[in-house]
Amino acid sequence: MSQLLLTAVGADRAGLVSDLSEIVASHDGNWLESRMARLAGAFAGIVLVDIDEDEVEPLKVDLSHLEAKGLRVTVTDTTPHHDSDEALLVVHLVGHDHPGIIHAVTATMARLGVTIDDLSTGLREAPMGDGILFEAQVQCRITNATTVEDLRSELESVTTEIMVDIDLVDPS
Repeated sequence: MSQLLLTAVGADRAGLVSDLSEIVASHDGNWLESRMARLAGAFAGIVLVDIDEDEVEPLKVDLSHLEAKGLRVTVTDTTPHHDSDEALLVVHLVGHDHPGIIHAVTATMARLGVTIDDLSTGLREAPMGDGILFEAQVQCRITNATTVEDLRSELESVTTEIMVDIDLVDPS
């Protein structure tokens, strides 16, 4: 069996997910995980599928036909990886919106060898009409390259510079 990561992008319309899932199912692919969203009128999705190795190339051919319907799908072969020395952590961040917040936080994480598993961001109005707040939630893995305390210290330093509040939570 092969695991494939499908990345789908196109102008949003009804039936995109149905078209994609129909092709995966027609090749006996197992839809494992996905994240999909409508952003600025466009559809963006990622899907992890498990499929028999003999079906990989035919699946790729059929997925390429979706481009005629306005959906571009790229296929990436993946290999699951798990490290027993990893610690899982969730980072919550909130502050007044301004450019560079995500870069400052993710650059710090990258420098410390922290891997991001899931990143969700959004905007909302601040209480009492005090502008727009930026919020982020990052699920990440810390390897033996650093410690939770090192990450906390470095992120607290960065958040002071970019004026956001940050909270690190152990999900276990």
